[in-house]
Parts: sequence; C-alpha cells; structure tokens
Amino acid sequence: MIDAYSVEITDRQSRISVDAQRLEVAVRKVLTESPFPEADISIALVDDREMHQLNVAYLDHDYPTDVLSFPLSREKGLLVGEIIVSVDTAERDAAENGLKGADELLLYVIHGLLHLVGYDDKNEQTRMVMREKEKHFMEKMGVSL
Repeated sequence: MIDAYSVEITDRQSRISVDAQRLEVAVRKVLTESPFPEADISIALVDDREMHQLNVAYLDHDYPTDVLSFPLSREKGLLVGEIIVSVDTAERDAAENGLKGADELLLYVIHGLLHLVGYDDKNEQTRMVMREKEKHFMEKMGVSL
C-alpha cells in the first residue's frame, strides 16, 4: 500500500529536544480518522518570537500564540496544510495544564491538525466536540487529559 500521508516536520527552535517521530505518529492517527484519504502536512516548531511575528503578519494579532493552522487545500480528498507550534508556549503552559512539555506540544499539534481536518472551537458546542477529539487522540498516544 502506498502511504497517502506526507508529514514534514521542521524544528526551528533550540529550547528543547523534540521527538518528531512521535508527532508524526499522532498526525497519522488523526488523518486516518479524517475524511481525507490523502494529506500533505507540514509542521514548523518555533519559538515565541517567531510565533509573534507570524501572528502579526497573518492574523494582525500583536502577541504570540500556541498554534496556527493554515489549510492550503481541501480538494478532491486531498488535505494540504501547515501547522506552526510555539515550543516556548508549550513549555510554559504544560505545568499549568498538568502535562509534560512534550505532551503539551503534542496536544498543540493535534489541535492544529483538527482545525485542518475541519473542526473548530468558535463556540461552546464546537469547542466541546474539539476537546473530546483532542482527548481521544491524546489517549491514543498514551496521554490522559
């Protein structure tokens, strides 16, 4: 069987060592339960400084954030998208959420990918659905939320 999922991870930060294979496994788990039989996903791991710059450039928000998702195409069963994650924010927020930094980073990647496959958290109802999906996939990765 030909692998229909391409996952590229670029680590542009030096704060922590990241298990890229773990992130890729999580991406593949989400994609296999998505409506997309094919996907080309790129993930960039950045620091808060770069995330702040991207947030200003693309969303006109003058602050860093945890994750940005950019769906580039969702045509004919092919999903093409980018996820950008702040490792600094993951490290900072992990303790507050009762997680290890690597697990918080994993959660951000899953959250960003859920946005790409069509979930949103714009209102209470859709936010609850998205949180359940996050919990589902984190548990598949061995992490309890």
